[in-house]
Parts: sequence; structure tokens; C-alpha cells
Amino acid sequence: MRLIMPNPYFKFKRFTIYHDKCAMKVGTDGVLLGAWTNVNTSKKILDIGTGSGLVALMLAQRCEASITAIDIDSEAVEQAQININASNWKNRMEVIHTDLCKYSPQNQFDTIVSNPPYFIDSLKCDDIQRNTARHNDTLTSEQLFENVSRMLCPEGEFSLILPFEQTESAISTGEKHGLYPTKHTRVITRPGLPPKRSLLAFKKHPEEYIPQDLVIELERHVYSEEYIALTKEFYLKM
Repeated sequence: MRLIMPNPYFKFKRFTIYHDKCAMKVGTDGVLLGAWTNVNTSKKILDIGTGSGLVALMLAQRCEASITAIDIDSEAVEQAQININASNWKNRMEVIHTDLCKYSPQNQFDTIVSNPPYFIDSLKCDDIQRNTARHNDTLTSEQLFENVSRMLCPEGEFSLILPFEQTESAISTGEKHGLYPTKHTRVITRPGLPPKRSLLAFKKHPEEYIPQDLVIELERHVYSEEYIALTKEFYLKM
């Protein structure tokens, strides 16, 4: 789900995201993940595939944790660094140009987030940078969960957003690597429509949970109370 914007930037209440140099633009997926992720006890956060730095900045606004944002794309890293440097939280944020599979941090993280590539079967475009951001050739689900398991502390939590139809596959892959679902929100664009996205949280020990639904719009440009409550600290017009 993407927001269509002609400008090279998107202005939020407390920060601005320039996204003209990176492949993936500001979109609803990133906003949902940044607003939904639990950061109540977070001290060290890792954002995998940061892109413009949107999710990292949203988390910085919501907590006092130190945040590391990584991306394999050099132009995305440059863009994220510009956006972070212009924010009020730059002193506790860092951006690293690296391949997740080669990244070896000194310490584990208590919170890890990712808005991963997910267009597994779709046709590829000619833009290599955009392919990297949207297709999982460079980062498979197996690699994502394997490396999250390696870097997540014993009581930590991993949150991600992905297409609803990939939910069961993600849960299966996570459990294979010792990560178990503890929270699931089904994102529905409008009442009566099937879920479009899944917001999932994983931990290293199983917990019982009941899936929840989040409806974004009641009708065109009329947002649900739940969506407004989730995003009002970020969107200018909420």
C-alpha cells in the first residue's frame, strides 16, 4: 500500500522524510509498522532495510532507545542519513551500509523491525535499485528470520509487516528459527474487504495471542478511530 505523492518529501508532525533518492517511497506499510511496534521497554533497536529511515525515525519519536538502521542500498543509506541528521534524535541514531547476512553487531537488540521485500512472484522492473527493495532475491524470508534470531536478545521482540497471504509462511519460517508469533494484527483497507497486510510480532518463547483486525478507512478519506489513534502522533492532518 503506497501513498501517491508528487513531492520529493513527506512531512510528518515532528520530522520530514525525503525519499527522492531511495527506491521505496513513504507508504502506509512503513507508517503502520512504525506506529504499531511495541517500544515500551526498548533500549537497543535495529531497523532492517531502513530505506528512507521512516520507521527508524518513528520509533525514535516514540521512545528513548538507541537505534541502528541498516540497508544494502547505498543511496537509501545516504537518504536515511540525511533525514536522520535533520531530526531531533540524530545523536542516538546511526545508519550503516551493510548486507544483513554480513552484519555482526557487538551486542544483541531487544527490538528488531523490518518492512521486508515481498514481491516474490511479481515481474521485475528495469530499475535495479527498486528491485532490491521490492523483491526478496537479495533477502529471503529464511535469511531474514535466521539473522533476526541471531541478533535478537532472549526477551526481545521482532516486528514486521507483510502481505496477508504470506502470514502462514512467515510464521512457519519464524518457528523454524526459534521465533514464535505473539501478536498479529490483520490490516483491512475498508470494511467487508479481505485483509491486505499482516503486522506480526515474534519472540523466542511462545505466547498465546488472539489476532486483531485494524480497519484503515470506513469510506474514502474517512479513517477509522483505531487507525487515527494509531497514527495521529505522526500525520499532520490526523
